[in-house]
Amino acid sequence: MNLRALRWTDWVFAVLMLGLAGVCFYLGNWQMSRLAEKEALIAAVDSRIDAAPIPVPAPSTWDSLKVEDLVYQPVELTGTYRYTQTTTVFTSLADPKGPLGGPGYWVMTPFELVGGGTVFINRGFVPQQYQEVAAVGDLHGDDPGPVTITGLFRAPESAGMMTPEADMSNRIEWVRDPKRLAAMVDPSLAPIAPFFIDLPAGAAGDLPQSGETTVSFPNNHFGYALTWYGFAIIAIVMLGFWLWSRGKRSTIEP
Repeated sequence: MNLRALRWTDWVFAVLMLGLAGVCFYLGNWQMSRLAEKEALIAAVDSRIDAAPIPVPAPSTWDSLKVEDLVYQPVELTGTYRYTQTTTVFTSLADPKGPLGGPGYWVMTPFELVGGGTVFINRGFVPQQYQEVAAVGDLHGDDPGPVTITGLFRAPESAGMMTPEADMSNRIEWVRDPKRLAAMVDPSLAPIAPFFIDLPAGAAGDLPQSGETTVSFPNNHFGYALTWYGFAIIAIVMLGFWLWSRGKRSTIEP
């Protein structure tokens, strides 16, 4: 192959292909970094999910709290349910742990802490036909007054570009995001925690159907890394073949 016979446009193309290969290698390395982070997160969750409950973070720490450091940590909190301020979040429970599933709602009730501050408690799942009674607080029975509860610490869900606005009149939301849920409750309950709590399973047949926490972390980063590395190798091999064929053709042209 006569490299001197290659045109400047051939070299520009070669540089672009090498740049593309470099980007693919970078993305492969990034996916490997994400793999290490995800494996560390999974190990941390495995170590904490069955641990003894710790006190819920105090309101004074909420502004600087790293929520991801406590995800699925059992916590204990003392306060009072504000049942009449309950909101509902649409869901479709595909793999229920209890007897009920399908389209329905998470029942999210504000829990006013002793000393101030409010945490949304995910009390569990109800089928669609129970949304209205859940939203007006008719599923709770008598107000128990101050109680101490335990549950799993959860990070807020993020709304996407296609997430609808809340249905304020029917107290329906689409993501379990305390900031969005706070718009439906009494402002006097502020500050609102930047996390929520999942209750453990209750008695059979109780509504809401609690204990539906799913601990799942999709971890496809290794496969993605191999794909990017594969693209990079293919780009280099194809570039080498292309340069060889161009150079060879240039040497035999009259």
